[in-house]
Amino acid sequence: MSAVENGLMGPDEAAVLIRSGHFLMIAGDEALLRSLPAGNWIGGTIPYFMGSDGGQVSRERLFVTRIPVDAGAPEIRCYDITSIDHVCADGPANGFSLIIIPAFSAIHSLYARKAPGFEDMFIKPMVGWVAGCHLDDLGRAQPRVVSGPGLDFDAERAVVMHVPLPETRYAHVHIHNRMEQGSGEELRFPETGLSAGLCTVDGVETSLAAYLDARKADLRLPLVADYGGASVNVSIKGVDRAAGRVDFYAPVFDDVGYRLAAPVDFGADPQPPTAGASALWSCNCILNYLYCGLEGRPGGAPGGPMTFGEIAYLLLNQTQVFLEIEAL
Repeated sequence: MSAVENGLMGPDEAAVLIRSGHFLMIAGDEALLRSLPAGNWIGGTIPYFMGSDGGQVSRERLFVTRIPVDAGAPEIRCYDITSIDHVCADGPANGFSLIIIPAFSAIHSLYARKAPGFEDMFIKPMVGWVAGCHLDDLGRAQPRVVSGPGLDFDAERAVVMHVPLPETRYAHVHIHNRMEQGSGEELRFPETGLSAGLCTVDGVETSLAAYLDARKADLRLPLVADYGGASVNVSIKGVDRAAGRVDFYAPVFDDVGYRLAAPVDFGADPQPPTAGASALWSCNCILNYLYCGLEGRPGGAPGGPMTFGEIAYLLLNQTQVFLEIEAL
């Protein structure tokens, strides 16, 4: 096999692939993941998917991605908060790394804040997603990742599959983002973090919560930073007006300027990515699933898990991340 293959399937079908020795990335409800045999796979908990029939929630099916083995066997490793800064350096010289991180964990927060400074970050392709749970189970279920060789379920470590590629091929990471910076004021923050109280608005110190209220901001719209022409979202998790604090799904950085996103029509048909029509793996954001009403609606090929965060080198929100393997 020379390509990754994606698809929703039942646990019995997934078990056949595992027992056949294939290297796999698997997304699904925790109970289904616990029913699978040991083998060459990594997994994460999530019951939301974009399948061939559109967005869906299922506790009976898994989304399985079959990984190419064209240049030697991939390596499966787990990383904690003391070792995650080496994750890119440990990747193959030519290839890519697939990472799954459990939501709401210390390693989730650390990766979000510190990943830009990791050794070899942006040099070796790194893609993946943040494991979650059914939204009805928030506060009760703990998102987990799985290292398949030992059937190790973990709520505090990241699991990674480092995948080598032959010299004739290379991995290309794409980000599809419907959001763009609006024309409003520039926001800057005094420190990097997953929440903020004060910020500067066009240089004037202001309460962020008060600013959002004064603007009557649509909280479905993220803050957007412009990284050399690439838009990177920071989605708003909630506003605690009593505490004067705004919480985010990804960090704001102290050396980056942000603006509220320009308005979008959340009900419009999702547009497929302009690049990567033949992408081999993809994930999309649970916020897109909710805000755009993607249940039963196509979300743009290819399919994959709808996640609590997307990883394309950095932690992202409200984006679709996809991976292509191309010939040199």
